[in-house]
Amino acid sequence: MPRPSPSPAPRPEGNGKTAVLLIGLGTPDAPTPPAIRRYLKELLSDPRVVRIPRVLWWPILHGIVLKLRPRKLAERYAAIWTPEGSPLKWHTERQTRLLRGLLGQSGHSVRVEYAMRYGQPSIPEVLTRLAADGYMGILLLPLYPQHCASTTSSALAAAYQWAGTVRNRPELRMVRGFAREPDYIAALAASVRRHWATHGRPESSYRLIMSFHGIPAKPAERGNPYRDECLLTSRLLSRSLNLGDELCAVSFQSRFGVTPWLRPYTTEVFESLGRQKIKRIDVLCPGFPADCLETLEEIAITGKSLFLKAGGQEFYPIPCLNENEDWILALKTLSLRHLQGWPIR
Repeated sequence: MPRPSPSPAPRPEGNGKTAVLLIGLGTPDAPTPPAIRRYLKELLSDPRVVRIPRVLWWPILHGIVLKLRPRKLAERYAAIWTPEGSPLKWHTERQTRLLRGLLGQSGHSVRVEYAMRYGQPSIPEVLTRLAADGYMGILLLPLYPQHCASTTSSALAAAYQWAGTVRNRPELRMVRGFAREPDYIAALAASVRRHWATHGRPESSYRLIMSFHGIPAKPAERGNPYRDECLLTSRLLSRSLNLGDELCAVSFQSRFGVTPWLRPYTTEVFESLGRQKIKRIDVLCPGFPADCLETLEEIAITGKSLFLKAGGQEFYPIPCLNENEDWILALKTLSLRHLQGWPIR
């Protein structure tokens, strides 16, 4: 007896227009205390980011953090700001245009837009615009390779919260993460090889540091998969580069507050390697698809200073994937896999 043919994948209702929404973390509008204060207020008011009970956190946030931290951060943002504005924003804009163009060149009729979880353009704003333009199938693609409750889940929750407020809701799909995605790993490996082609790779007294954004330690202990996915990415990348464990190190950066975060801390790794008289380190940030404050200032400026003061000699930050052709190709592959069954031609 012949097997029944599989049912076709569901298609979005309406006029069949399909879109991909890239979702980034966000950035202040300007390197000024007022703009940073607005950004921090939105970020640190998210209960998925700060899990302290509101009754305890609100006085700290409004009475201390939002009064003191924006001024300190303004200097750091000013150090990496460009005539085009925030590096994170214009890198994301370029990634969006390039992915849109690449899909179009391949004959796919897919609109590609971007939104920020915090700041502008917001997720509800862009989804409202897409729905108004008749896009009834929207793929949500958070630009967080390693799944985390405070980033990926927060971005997706904002999208689905918006969906609950509209009468004619588009069909939404999501990309959970891509920590093990072969094309993503290949793009990372290619960026490291290009760096070595320019700067060489010492055979001794050398380390490649893979620095990921940190999170508080307790969520990781309670089942958050983030740490495991960071380690998975680092293992796959090391294997792709044929690097042994003795030449690689994984660390976690951007610690905030006084509670323990994932270890080892990137700052401590830099200082320790400097004291050990390791001559050179290269630093890659696999969890950041676009250069931003955390890579351009925290790593390339502050991190370099720590390493050199501790006794190191050469410090090279490896640029993020940004607009690398192989990264845009990886985004295309990832998007098309999740768009299967929807009209894209």
